[in-house]
Amino acid sequence: MATDDLRFIAFFLTQFHPTPENSAWWGEGFTEWTSTTRARPLFEGHYQPHLPADLGFYDLRLRTSRRQQIAMARRHGIDGFCYHYYWFSGRRLLHEPLFDMLADSASDMPFCLNWANESWSRRWNAAEHEVLLEQRYLPGDDVRFIEDAAPFLRDPRYLRIDGAPLLLVYRPQQMPDCAGWLCTWRDYARDHGLGELHLSAVMTHGNQDYRSLGFDSGVEFPPHNMQVPNVNRSLSFRAPFTGNVLQYADVAQHYLARDYRTDTVFRTVVPSWDNSARTGARATVLLNGTPANYESWLHRAVERTRAEREPEQRLVFINAWNEWAEGCHLEPDQRHGHGFLHATDRVRRGRSEALGFGANLPAETAPPTLGQDLASVLRTHSAYRVGALRMWLNRQPRLKAAVARLIGRGDQA
Repeated sequence: MATDDLRFIAFFLTQFHPTPENSAWWGEGFTEWTSTTRARPLFEGHYQPHLPADLGFYDLRLRTSRRQQIAMARRHGIDGFCYHYYWFSGRRLLHEPLFDMLADSASDMPFCLNWANESWSRRWNAAEHEVLLEQRYLPGDDVRFIEDAAPFLRDPRYLRIDGAPLLLVYRPQQMPDCAGWLCTWRDYARDHGLGELHLSAVMTHGNQDYRSLGFDSGVEFPPHNMQVPNVNRSLSFRAPFTGNVLQYADVAQHYLARDYRTDTVFRTVVPSWDNSARTGARATVLLNGTPANYESWLHRAVERTRAEREPEQRLVFINAWNEWAEGCHLEPDQRHGHGFLHATDRVRRGRSEALGFGANLPAETAPPTLGQDLASVLRTHSAYRVGALRMWLNRQPRLKAAVARLIGRGDQA
């Protein structure tokens, strides 16, 4: 059965361009690619780093990059992007691509905003944080925020539910007077020609109650708010590890078991998850985040959404389009290619028959033998010696030419 009565909305990160703040905090020219490419495997069989394929290391300040993403997403069944929006008492971060998208009519993709209302911090150890930019909730910020968001909400591409613009808040439980803020937003929208708003609480950091905070709905945000046993003991870690390695199948089934027939909660599916590029040994890693397993979760989430929601409210979120440093991306990578996109398209067209999950451990989980360790050391030092010899030979042009001639004769023999 085709899913014409559903909309697939993919979360979208804009941190793929340099900003003055990121350069000051993390080093000149820092972008999300900086973290992504630094990732290294934590255990045998661990898939890291995640590296892009078709779209390469793009810069979101370029319209051509965004238009390529939109065309790719639309071809594979994505109906809209949910952009993370970083706003701090009138100060914006990572906003340049969003405002250019707003001005670019050729960026023809429905969208909505998720106010990412967390403070930004740098973590030094388990107990110490340096706050880089604090979310302060100053008097009057409730009005200033909705004024700032209004140009997006008015845009004809903006996503709506029953005619109401959809606005998400990532961590509403941190707002000192959440219900009061939402009332201000609703009054502003009515008074300024936006009509009613559909306000949705993202279910993160233990928050599962959207109603008491004044929201119309909730949005799942895997891997938040789950209790799934890890498989750490079954793996051979290369260094001390304090995070959690989980089976994708266990996580998917945990979320699918939830019943939202009496709650207005939109389901969210992750193609994979591995934030070790950002958090190292504290990471949460989902094993077997493959296109096949993702397709099964998405397929079953669609079935449940159709049973739980009326047609206008049949949204399924995907986390995410391009969270590369968290190992969750629909965009093509060098391991799976277009696998996640093709899986999305099959479900979107009603052509998927995927229902089961695979749950295997990495093929190589045993510690390396002494012989394997010695061979690895030998390969490393041999490569180093050969490299040093080549550098020395480059400084001896006559000898280099003689060696080249000798090698050439050998090739002809």
